[in-house]
Amino acid sequence: MNKYHSVENIRFSEQTMFITIDGQEYRYELDKISSKLASATPLERETYCISPSGYGIHWPLLDEDLSIDGLLGVRHSPMVAFGKQK
Repeated sequence: MNKYHSVENIRFSEQTMFITIDGQEYRYELDKISSKLASATPLERETYCISPSGYGIHWPLLDEDLSIDGLLGVRHSPMVAFGKQK
């Protein structure tokens, strides 16, 4: 399995999510990335799973998913992700 990103230290403060991706901390306003997270309880926000490949985050209590590429505004080519060059 290819590792897309290293995702760590997800935490919340009021209406903001802080997350460390590939060693760099990012800050996202919840109302801009997810209405479900913006209106979630602290328990719902803190109950999440990071995919083993670092591709995304899943909040099972909210049935919400965010892709790390989407947060970063990047896109991985499937051919590069699987070790093949076009």
